[in-house]
Amino acid sequence: MSRDLPGSLVAGAKAIVCAKETSEKVRLAYAISKSWFQRDLALGSPSQAGPMPDRPGRPDAPLLLPPRDMPKRKLSGAAGRVALLHSLAHIELNAVDLTWDLIGRFAHIRLPRSYYDDWVRVGLEEAKHFSMLDDRLGRLGAAYGDMPAHDGLWQAAQHTGHNLAARLAIIPLVLEARGLDITPPMIEKARALGDDDTAKCLEIIYRDEKNHVAFGAKWFRFICDRNQLKPEPSFHALVRKHFRGALKPPFNDRARSEAGLTPGFYKPLAPLVG
Repeated sequence: MSRDLPGSLVAGAKAIVCAKETSEKVRLAYAISKSWFQRDLALGSPSQAGPMPDRPGRPDAPLLLPPRDMPKRKLSGAAGRVALLHSLAHIELNAVDLTWDLIGRFAHIRLPRSYYDDWVRVGLEEAKHFSMLDDRLGRLGAAYGDMPAHDGLWQAAQHTGHNLAARLAIIPLVLEARGLDITPPMIEKARALGDDDTAKCLEIIYRDEKNHVAFGAKWFRFICDRNQLKPEPSFHALVRKHFRGALKPPFNDRARSEAGLTPGFYKPLAPLVG
């Protein structure tokens, strides 16, 4: 791919998602974000840039498996730490593609510029997260692609490619919100094992994820208001349609509420525990 930047934000989003090599995805995410925030880049349109791809570009490794076929790994010891970091790096790489797909795929909808400002920031931060975890793997003598990974995250995106409200409900408000629940215990475990470098990476991701969920809640409410829909019942209907299974407690209620995701959104979708 040419080192020249695409001519619009939408074309840039498509280039990021299509890029096969992770280094090129990250380079483009940094460069396009910088150009957008410097106001050097026009929004563009899907009719000019062409449709977003059905699948993102991916390096030859890792091998992608259905979630049910993933090997079971113990997350203890040096091998377990590498396995955890590899799985997190894979999640963040998917987050890069999912965010830039969110920017490019729905650009035909009339939205405020602040919508794009928010999601370009998220797309940049997801690229930083992947780079940070990839670097941490390298320092431990491993690399992204060394282990199989599952393909469930992009499958969730494919189910919501036709509906912006559904995409916002599933990606930031279900999947990223889950990160608010599970990341603090991972930070504590890393600290307890004396792995301060991994803990610092996770702390940065946790801090940023709060903002990502907040942007999701903000724009989900915006779409609901535009369509004269009540946010909580709309969220429940979309999650039941597009997400398999119940939302699993325990929930980090404080972090979720700080991000604007109040219990009325997710508690009715949790399994009843007697």
